Amino acid sequence: MRKIIKYIFIFLAIIFILLVAGFYFFFVGGAQIHDNIIWGVDFSHSQAEYLKLDWKELYSSVIEDLKVENIKLHTNWSWVEGKQDEFYFDDIDWQLQQAKENGVKIIYVIGVKTGRWPECHYPDWLNNLSEQQQKDAALNYIKQVVERYKDNNSIAFWQVENEPLLNFGKCPEWYYKDDNFLKQEVALVKLLDPSRKIIVSESGELSWWHDVAKIGDIVGVTMYRRAWLDTSSFGFPIDGWDFYATYPVAPILYARKAEIVKNLFNKKTICIELQAEPWAPGPFREVSLSEQAKTMNLDIFKDNIEYAKQTGLDTFYFWGAEWWYWMKTSQNQPEIWNEARELFSS
Repeated sequence: MRKIIKYIFIFLAIIFILLVAGFYFFFVGGAQIHDNIIWGVDFSHSQAEYLKLDWKELYSSVIEDLKVENIKLHTNWSWVEGKQDEFYFDDIDWQLQQAKENGVKIIYVIGVKTGRWPECHYPDWLNNLSEQQQKDAALNYIKQVVERYKDNNSIAFWQVENEPLLNFGKCPEWYYKDDNFLKQEVALVKLLDPSRKIIVSESGELSWWHDVAKIGDIVGVTMYRRAWLDTSSFGFPIDGWDFYATYPVAPILYARKAEIVKNLFNKKTICIELQAEPWAPGPFREVSLSEQAKTMNLDIFKDNIEYAKQTGLDTFYFWGAEWWYWMKTSQNQPEIWNEARELFSS
């Protein structure tokens, strides 16, 4: 009996030591801050239109006024192929031409789930097809896009899907069943355009990133600090359980996870969504500015920039440029837009 107690004690002591070591590794300490950080923005044509903005004017202002040199371009399948086998590329052609004329480098997001609610932006006609036909149609859409733009020098990287392994948003029933379709998409893009690396993204806070590291060439992660947590968005609505939250994540956690990804998979990690707009209980046009300020204002914006630097990553794309412009032009509050201009110009 004493021997058993001794072994139990040793086992518990080892567990305790491992827990303490794990805590110190992931939550204590600081990462090296890079001298030359790459700052970019995400841009969504549909988000600009939702905010009733002139999206071309906004896009031009991001490039010409803010002096942004790196843009992650969110494109919606539903917009490009509103009718099956009929492709509309005029707006994307224009955006890429502006990038070319101004020396802007583009991350082009393709796939079914490309960001912004409802996350998956597939055309209505897809609902009339079988599961396999839906997958084939998605692959054909990707094929059309890559073949059209693979010779465009403004595109630095393809990003295949947006947080494809995070069950968040309204997507086809088969979308989250497994990662085989994601692997098919990545393989197709590699076949069509072997010259570019492929980004696959994952939640910065809710994942260890190793699943996407196995699939893509670069790991893209999100970085959110304050959010309205709506349980229905994650598929398990609970009345009265929606609330504001600040993620209790130390900056060093990103550095440690990026270090693990580098050591295990020899893959680089970048931030493809740095929170720079509110995460409010509803759409911006339906939520008061005072409510929006609970999760984003000038002080929080500055704080998020400093937090990002402390993670040790060297590339960040701001999520919220459309909101900055809306605040500047529609709400007469240009403070964050002006602060961003100072950052990009420095």
